[in-house]
Amino acid sequence: MARRIDVTGAGGVRLAAWEFAEPPKGPPFVPAQNGAHRHDVPQRLPGPPDPNGPAQVAPAGRSGGVLLLHGLMGRASHWAPTARWLAERHRAVALDQRGHGQSEKPPPGAHTRQAYVEDAAAAVEQLGLGPVVLVGHAMGALTAWQLAAQRPDLVRGLVVCDMRASALGASSQREWEDWFKTWPTPFATLADVRKWFGEDDPWVERPNPARGAFYAEIMHECADGWRPVFEPEHMLASRETWVYDAHWEELAQVRCPALVVRGLDGELGRAEAQEMVRVLPRGEYAEVADAGHLIHYDQPDAWRAAVMPFLEAVLTP
Repeated sequence: MARRIDVTGAGGVRLAAWEFAEPPKGPPFVPAQNGAHRHDVPQRLPGPPDPNGPAQVAPAGRSGGVLLLHGLMGRASHWAPTARWLAERHRAVALDQRGHGQSEKPPPGAHTRQAYVEDAAAAVEQLGLGPVVLVGHAMGALTAWQLAAQRPDLVRGLVVCDMRASALGASSQREWEDWFKTWPTPFATLADVRKWFGEDDPWVERPNPARGAFYAEIMHECADGWRPVFEPEHMLASRETWVYDAHWEELAQVRCPALVVRGLDGELGRAEAQEMVRVLPRGEYAEVADAGHLIHYDQPDAWRAAVMPFLEAVLTP
């Protein structure tokens, strides 16, 4: 169950955040009101109906706050399994970053690195989450460690999920541009979405139903079929702001405890992950077997086992 909260990001961009919670056992939790707006009517994340009834506000008495940041093309709902077990003991909020999910879609020029970082800071401050533990996947992990480096007062812990610190270069950006052109949009049905991204996509090495489900969540129904909720050119503009640069110096500026997690078949190699841990002043390392880039999504139980000890240590007073 989740409740939507609107946040005002950098440049006045409207961002949708989703607070996850179990059914309340006490008075409802009311976050700080300095810029955040909690909708009066409970709303769900997009997905199948929840048989447990309408979403509720998180119960009082939970220690610590966690902000979950999805990767490029992702959305807050991809964090639902993680957020739900976190919400058993802590405040767990997932953010639809600018250009993604149900957040505002500003022009490509507004998708700067600093804008993403300032958006995350705004969410922490307006929702009263700080000092927060940031959990980021891919691009969201970069946003998380850049915020931790810039605003140590807001961040008490950091989890980096399958994101490289080295520069990826121009060839990588061209590959993405070419990949977007292969998408056979519009898709006639969601089943077609799942099949193409899980089996037929040229980037798929072997059938991966979890990958198909992941991409089905980023689609919405239009008059001519199913299309992504974002504009591909906005995603390329977002990626262009960090793909040519290395980010080791910012890692070295992160002073809070940090956990680097990689899937054995993911995009972050073991040697680079271990070097990231060495560069981080208080870095730790974990890896998840039988997982690719979408660790938290396709291996949720193994992901939980890998990150829970770290999160509990950081969040426990």
